[in-house]
Amino acid sequence: MTVVKAENVVKNYGLNGQTVQALRGVNLEFSGGEFSAIAGPSGSGKSTFLHLAGCLDILTDGKMLIAGSDTKEMSKNQLALLRRHSIGFIFQAYNLIPVLSVEENVSFPLTLMGIGKKEIKERTERVLNEVGLDDMAKRRPKEMSGGQQQRVAIARALIKKPALILADEPTANLDSKIGRGILELMLNLNKSEGTTFIFSTHDQMVMDFARRIVHIRDGQIENDEVKS
Repeated sequence: MTVVKAENVVKNYGLNGQTVQALRGVNLEFSGGEFSAIAGPSGSGKSTFLHLAGCLDILTDGKMLIAGSDTKEMSKNQLALLRRHSIGFIFQAYNLIPVLSVEENVSFPLTLMGIGKKEIKERTERVLNEVGLDDMAKRRPKEMSGGQQQRVAIARALIKKPALILADEPTANLDSKIGRGILELMLNLNKSEGTTFIFSTHDQMVMDFARRIVHIRDGQIENDEVKS
């Protein structure tokens, strides 16, 4: 099953009265269960691609299909529902809500989805156990290390059981040992749950873990390598 399909995707931004081409006719496809990285230098367009695949931004031209749905033909409400139910996000800045505890941060997406309290409690306990944070459920983000906060972000992304998780530079703020542990955790979850992971990165360690690496430069695909 194709989870993400980009057809001649173009994304332009206006900057100081000039047009900047972030993506220039990108054609790319990701199937269910992939553990893939989009790699390239800063400004290459990798994060832009993830934002478009995650329905966080609107493309200028072309098509972006998520699980067969053409995002260009969807209303704002439809896009919000697609994000809420089918896509999980992991950002390098973690994006946790500082006034909420770990369990409240993790369960927040389920609250938005209108899921009952009993199921929320059960799923929150299960996913915190999966990421090794069941003993930190009551802590606030400021009481945790960067690696622990990233685990909270992973748990929050996983709790919805999404078909797709997009991770934008997930190891950028972590040292190599903690970053490796985070990648091992995500790879194990990919294998056990079949969740599709797509990373944007310039970290060689992430590329070493990925089973497929798409190299992007100046908004165009330079190379697409599937490891044997």
